[in-house]
Amino acid sequence: MFAPLPLFAVASGAPHPLSLVPFVLMLLCIAVLPLILKHHWEANYHFIALGLATASIAYYVFVLHNPARLLHEGGDYVSFMALIGSLFVAASGIHIEVRRPGTPLFNVSFLFCGSLVANLIGTTGASMLLIRPWIQLNRRRFRGFHTAFFIFLLGNIGGGLTPIGDPPLFVGYLKGVPFWWVIQNCWREWAVAITATLLIFFLLDRRSFAATCGFADPAPRVAPDLVISGLRNIWFLAVIVAATFLKNPPFLREAVMVAAAACSYWLTPRTVHEKNRFTLKPIKEVAWLFFGIFATMVPMLDFMKLHADRLALNSPARLFWVTGLLSSTLDNVPTYLTFFAAGLGRFGLDIENVAHVQQLVASHPAFIAAISIGAVFFGAATYIGNGPNLMVKAICEEAKVATPSFLGYIVRYTLPFLLPVCLLISFLFFR
Repeated sequence: MFAPLPLFAVASGAPHPLSLVPFVLMLLCIAVLPLILKHHWEANYHFIALGLATASIAYYVFVLHNPARLLHEGGDYVSFMALIGSLFVAASGIHIEVRRPGTPLFNVSFLFCGSLVANLIGTTGASMLLIRPWIQLNRRRFRGFHTAFFIFLLGNIGGGLTPIGDPPLFVGYLKGVPFWWVIQNCWREWAVAITATLLIFFLLDRRSFAATCGFADPAPRVAPDLVISGLRNIWFLAVIVAATFLKNPPFLREAVMVAAAACSYWLTPRTVHEKNRFTLKPIKEVAWLFFGIFATMVPMLDFMKLHADRLALNSPARLFWVTGLLSSTLDNVPTYLTFFAAGLGRFGLDIENVAHVQQLVASHPAFIAAISIGAVFFGAATYIGNGPNLMVKAICEEAKVATPSFLGYIVRYTLPFLLPVCLLISFLFFR
């Protein structure tokens, strides 16, 4: 039916090029339909995701006769949604009210502290905990760049120091990368990226503040500056973070996370949820869209695994850019795993062997650093590069503040601001 082309005949069961079409269509739908058919997209996005996912699932089951491959990816999807879903619910049970105006300097401090917090409770936890205070701080002059730079920093780059911070780093830890390896070997890249991104934001925010409010405080200060409700949910966040270290039996980790989220939901006072305008709509949208992405990207990932050697990934710079560029359109967890496996394969090593992983980490740290930084930083390049991105977008849209479209986010913020930061990282550390 789908006879393999010569390029795809190098390995048994390799996907036909046409099997990549559902993934391409999935990306095009996410990028274009909200712009031209917004209401139809909002009403039917789950049917589109399900339909395209079904095409890829049927191909692997009935043509390639490889349902095990889908079950493996399905397990990753369950783990992914359990983590970000539970963090979303628990963090949404905490209401932080900041009773002061968002001046440029205070905004920079807020984003920096939020980036540090992301390493403790994950980028999803930090994003859900702080996106509403961020909107409140800047409500009188919220612009698209406020959404974009929040995603850049708290949703992605900020979590680049610990395995808890960002999902790709956690997966690397599970495969055998020592827990403290990332902060010991990648802190310079993280520090430069955070500093450069915050500096760009400050210049943009200063101009916006001057145009909107002048250089005086735009509103009177109210004491106290900070009021926090729902603090009991910190304990549920701690349980979710601790559960990430559970490995056996299968899905115990996910069960603990879901149980903690359920307890958080039922024990949180309704007034706290009302203050946060909490609904399950953002996580519902993420769940459907990433179901479509996880299912349709399987042929793309298999293609990359089979032909990674043809990309000549023989230098940290190439690994950084290829991992990064694919992380911006694929979810950054499977992209990280794909190139981690490819890097190990170059030296005859196996990603499922902890001793092999630790051998590569010790002998070629620049390769692992390039893959790690590329996956984490470029996850900020699009709304689908990392789980928190879409949730932040949905919350901003519900709050009716400036939220760039899919393409607008890339054209107005990723290309002019995030890309130069990545070029700087590549020049300084991966030449």
